[in-house]
Amino acid sequence: MARESSDTQGPANTDPAKTDPVDPGAANGSPSSSHRRPIGLALAGGAAGGAIYEIGALRALDEAIPDLTMNDLDIYVGVSAGAFLASCLANGLSTAQMCRAIVKPEPGEHPFVPEMFFQPAAGEMGRRLLRVPGLLAEALNGYFTGRERRLRDALTLLGRSLPVAIFQNDPIREYIRRIFSIKGRTDDFRQLPRALRVIATDLESAQSTRFGEPGNDQVSISRAVQASTALPGLYPPVEIDGRLYVDGILRKTMHASAALEWGAELVFCINPIVPVDARKGIQQNEVPPGLIVDRGLPAVLSQTMRTLINSRMHLGLKAYESRYPEADVVLLEPSRDDYESFFSNIFTFRSRRAVCERAYQTTRRNLLSRHETLAPKLAEHGLHLDLDFLRDPSQRLWATVLPGEDEEAAEAEGRGNDVPLTGELAAATSAEVLEDLDRVLARARKLAAANQ
Repeated sequence: MARESSDTQGPANTDPAKTDPVDPGAANGSPSSSHRRPIGLALAGGAAGGAIYEIGALRALDEAIPDLTMNDLDIYVGVSAGAFLASCLANGLSTAQMCRAIVKPEPGEHPFVPEMFFQPAAGEMGRRLLRVPGLLAEALNGYFTGRERRLRDALTLLGRSLPVAIFQNDPIREYIRRIFSIKGRTDDFRQLPRALRVIATDLESAQSTRFGEPGNDQVSISRAVQASTALPGLYPPVEIDGRLYVDGILRKTMHASAALEWGAELVFCINPIVPVDARKGIQQNEVPPGLIVDRGLPAVLSQTMRTLINSRMHLGLKAYESRYPEADVVLLEPSRDDYESFFSNIFTFRSRRAVCERAYQTTRRNLLSRHETLAPKLAEHGLHLDLDFLRDPSQRLWATVLPGEDEEAAEAEGRGNDVPLTGELAAATSAEVLEDLDRVLARARKLAAANQ
């Protein structure tokens, strides 16, 4: 049966001593001809916050399996934010590099800047606004000529003036293009040494498209990732070869089947999109009741979508048991009571660092708790878990990723996000968010002025 191991978190690092070479010729066709059985990785979305969580989980998995690195798998599948991470791994960026990128600038690299995801779509909003007079005239004409019997029905035409997106995603594509323009990397699926599948949804047919497969590999990786991250309502659809594409999560959460159909016999799946369960925090007075509602519509929508998406994903994974009986699927997710990650403000370096560390530690604990069931599965693929690493309470993500950094300062920085979200902290967090919002709005005003 397609054995599913579910729970918390997962994978990534680049240690040359652990390299197991893969046949480059297998990248867009059939599995590698190397002695190792094909292994894949499927990464779900989760926006910027989910990507940060996945990076920490990837690093832990990378260190936990001495026989494997996340840069030497046979096939990578990514959806939305996971598509960006999968393409980075396929391009040789190590998990250590990705960890460093989210907390500090690295020489020769392009730093991760969350504000990049939230640049207002000023041009789209302006174009839609210019349509209002014409649509209003058309609505009134329909009412007075009798085509519409009620004025409110006629005025529904004004709905066409609403922008299809709040933010622009061209900056996302350009950011990815610059990362892959560095020597030794590529923005071309066909030049990658390993298979990469970036999943998007065709808006006009509601069908999934696997960019990177033969026949769909002529598009640049950066453009494909831009399409895969185009969540309707937030980002505009992306046109590729005359078709409009949006976020790949509309059809499935992770699309692990793309790796299984390709021929992977072991697939690690990381899904950061889980609904939060704040009951324990409320009982222990660590979070106030009603915090989700207090955080407004974005938090309520996030909880709603996480619930729907996570439920759908688990049903899909159960179906793999009969469809791919010889394959092993290892699902890694955050704990549902990790409310601190759910409510984190990723605009601050401190919070990003803390979320990444929690993902790393949660993954280590999860792998250790599941060792008895995971060990025989991994052994079938020539892999094993490093129990000494998993049991060592002194292991810290940033100690290996940023060696030599002042450990006391780093620990203090990490603890700063672990205090209960009540009282003074709640006020402080609100102040932080307002300061960040002011900066984003100031940038928005500049962009709007530049587009006029």
